[in-house]
Amino acid sequence: MDMLGKNDVERDPENEEHSEAWENNKELPNEPETAPAPKQPWETSLYSIYSKELHVFASHEITIIETPDSYGGIVWPGALALCQFLENNQHEFNLRDKAVLEIGAGTGLLSIVACLLGAWVTATDLPGVLGNLRMNLNRNTRGKCRYLPQVAELEWGTNLEEAYPKSVYRYEVVLAADVVYHHNCLDELLITMEHFCQPGTVLLWSNKYRFTTDHKFAEMFHNTFHTTLLAEFPDTEVKIYMATVKDKQ
Repeated sequence: MDMLGKNDVERDPENEEHSEAWENNKELPNEPETAPAPKQPWETSLYSIYSKELHVFASHEITIIETPDSYGGIVWPGALALCQFLENNQHEFNLRDKAVLEIGAGTGLLSIVACLLGAWVTATDLPGVLGNLRMNLNRNTRGKCRYLPQVAELEWGTNLEEAYPKSVYRYEVVLAADVVYHHNCLDELLITMEHFCQPGTVLLWSNKYRFTTDHKFAEMFHNTFHTTLLAEFPDTEVKIYMATVKDKQ
């Protein structure tokens, strides 16, 4: 599996420069003088206000850089719940040497934990999120994991077979955490899940229920896949589902 898989991650000089700046408390480069284009809600920038979060999973301290101006730059409850679930249920859901894809990876916490549990991981998101995602993955997995994680662009529902042909890209586990919120991409998200959830694939979806859109998507999700409720957390309103593909009639 040499596609987005077990090959070493390419060095990103820009990433390493910013990473070193944070570690040494140096100032980041100033924002460009030209006015930036208006950002979409999910987009992030390396020139945002940064905050650090410390988490402990799989016997490792994980430092996550957040960019609070972006949906994709924050650790959400669904990701925390699924990280804890995977750590506590390694016998039933053993990720060691598994090919794992995360869609909507955001800050990368869930992908990092999957790496620490022995998986070879491809973490995907929109282009504006990938810089911070790649940095968090590299900082928290280098020298600690069996496989270095890969980072790739994925726009839900767009050119999936061209960019990720099913004959080549086969994943044993697909992870998705808090990918459903108040947005208008529910159909595209479901199409993306269907594309990657092939026979033999296990899809784990964790989400905090906030809006009517969450329940709408859940209904479509249950109609599309064989689903099992694995865990629910009333205090955070998070539910974790397992899904497998339905047999073709």
